[in-house]
Amino acid sequence: MEQGSDIEAIPSGGAPSTEPPPVGSVFRNVSAPPRIVQQRIYVSFSAEINPNTTESIIALLCQQINLGVQEVYLLLSTPGGNVMNGLNLYNILRSFPVKLTTHNVGNVDSIGNAIFLAGQERYACPHSTFMFHGVGFDTPGHVRLEEKLLRERLQSILADQNRIGSIIGERTRLKNRQIKNLFKEARTKDANYARGVGIIDDIREAAIPSGAPVFSLVFQR
Repeated sequence: MEQGSDIEAIPSGGAPSTEPPPVGSVFRNVSAPPRIVQQRIYVSFSAEINPNTTESIIALLCQQINLGVQEVYLLLSTPGGNVMNGLNLYNILRSFPVKLTTHNVGNVDSIGNAIFLAGQERYACPHSTFMFHGVGFDTPGHVRLEEKLLRERLQSILADQNRIGSIIGERTRLKNRQIKNLFKEARTKDANYARGVGIIDDIREAAIPSGAPVFSLVFQR
C-alpha cells in the first residue's frame, strides 16, 4: 500500500539527489523546480490508483502548470485501483489547460484505462498491454450480505461500469457491445489491438529528449 510520495525532478541524462528523505516526510521536492519555464515536462507514474497517488500527481501537475508548463507527457503504468479516485483523476486531467500526452510504458489495467484515455495524444510501447474487467468490491470477513445491501452494491457497480464504459465509448472507436464484452470477459489486449480500436494513436517506444525535465513520482510501499 502506498503511504507517501517523494517527487524527484530529474533532468534527462542526470540523476536525482541522493540525500535521504527526512523522517516522516510525505510530500517532498527532492530538487527545486527549474527556474526556466519548460514548455513540456515528462512525468513517470507507476503505481496503483488510490487517494494518495491521485492527490500526489494532481498536486505535482498543478504546481507545474502554475509555473507555466504548457505540455505534459505522462509515462503511465498502473494495475488500476480505486474507481472513484480514477474517475476524479480523469476529469482533472481533462480540465487542465495543457496538452496532455499519455504513453503506456508497461501495463494499463482496470480504471487505469480511463485515466490513460484522458490524453489528447496517446501512445503505447510495443510490448505494453491494456487489461479490462468489470467493477467489483471486496468484503471483509464475516460480513452479512442481505438483499438490500446486495442491491445497493449491484447498483453502485453498474453505475461505475457505465461511467467507465461511457469514457471508453467517447474516447475510442469501440461500440457499446464491445465494451460490455471486454468487462464481462476480463480481457488483456496488446498494443496492436489498442491501435486498431482507437485507444492509442500509434505504437512507439518512449523517448525523453536529452535535457528535458523529468519528474518521477515515488511512493512508499
